[in-house]
Amino acid sequence: MSRIHKTTKRSRIINPHQKPDKIILYFAIIMAIFGAIMIFDASVYQATTIFGDQFYFLKQQLIWLLVVTIPSILIYLWDYKKFSKLALPTLIGIIVLLIAVLILGDVRNGAKRWLTVGPIDIQPAEFAKVVLIIYLSSWLSKRDYIYKNISTAIKEGFLKNLAGFLAILGTIAFLILFEPDLGTTIIICITSFLMFLMAGEDKTHTLGSIAVILLGLPIVIAAAILEPYRLKRVQTFLTLLLTGDVADPLGTGYQMQQILIGIGSGGLLGKGFGQSRQRFGYLVENTAFTDSIFAVVLEELGLIGGVVLIFAWLVFLWRGLKISMNAPDKQGKLLAAGITIWLTLQTLMNMAANVGLIPLTGIPIPFLTYGGSSTIVTAIGIAILLNVSKYSNNANGR
Repeated sequence: MSRIHKTTKRSRIINPHQKPDKIILYFAIIMAIFGAIMIFDASVYQATTIFGDQFYFLKQQLIWLLVVTIPSILIYLWDYKKFSKLALPTLIGIIVLLIAVLILGDVRNGAKRWLTVGPIDIQPAEFAKVVLIIYLSSWLSKRDYIYKNISTAIKEGFLKNLAGFLAILGTIAFLILFEPDLGTTIIICITSFLMFLMAGEDKTHTLGSIAVILLGLPIVIAAAILEPYRLKRVQTFLTLLLTGDVADPLGTGYQMQQILIGIGSGGLLGKGFGQSRQRFGYLVENTAFTDSIFAVVLEELGLIGGVVLIFAWLVFLWRGLKISMNAPDKQGKLLAAGITIWLTLQTLMNMAANVGLIPLTGIPIPFLTYGGSSTIVTAIGIAILLNVSKYSNNANGR
């Protein structure tokens, strides 16, 4: 036989620990509270100016948190192995929504990313992140064999799995890229490729996966420079990186210039809570409490506050990957890893963009960014991770 199938039966989970990972649970609660406080702080000017109510955006954020609470509890209580039954229907559903947004979506700042249903704005690309993780964890967990050597892997197994994987990922990624939303596309692709890498059980799969990832880098670079507005962002980033100056500070570099002014004025200890100057209309539109809220955090809480926030996310990364490693089966392993990688990667990319380490991406930072779709999918992701932690050997903070 040129292909060796594992004979271990995918055993039924019998005795969960019943309690979630306490560190992840406390992290989520604290971050949700901190996020609501910072959203209120950063949105006061816009809320008062537009709606005459300084608490407007805070109340909206709290409503979304309340709305998602019951679904999150139900997701946490449900056996995660049953997610497989919903994997394909939800994948088909999100593809339909992504197509619908390209046809019927509202155009905002040159992009079609939102579907308006009555008073509710839905951003399908946000939901695509968690839907794809659920689908891939189920799909990849059913492909558990190893190969004797590279030649047999190429002939009989690896390329077949890779083709199916790329078909699934490519469909989602290209639909999101056409909105256009390169930041979300990058997050989805990196998370998916790392899940594909983790699904393998031998060096052949690992080396093949790394090769595919490296071959995909030119595509990302091309996507970043082919669109004029993305190219301008890259040029602004490169100018800042090479010279320390912001190119066109009154034009394409305006947002980056204002972000750096705020961060610089915050210094080591920050100006103090509620003392941000940049939230008063200097940051573009509502980005003070959305994509650039981390800049407001650094302005008010300083470098120390930013370091504490980064450390908290590194703790989340550690616990999430530990839950993954101790999960009882491959599906649980991939679910926990996918959720952990997605949320941490998105956070670090947002932070990096706000301090000039990468071009501005326009992606939300989990828990901190104002927005219904982002808040809901973040809560669902945390609920799934806590679900897997019930069955993990390191539950309850062990």
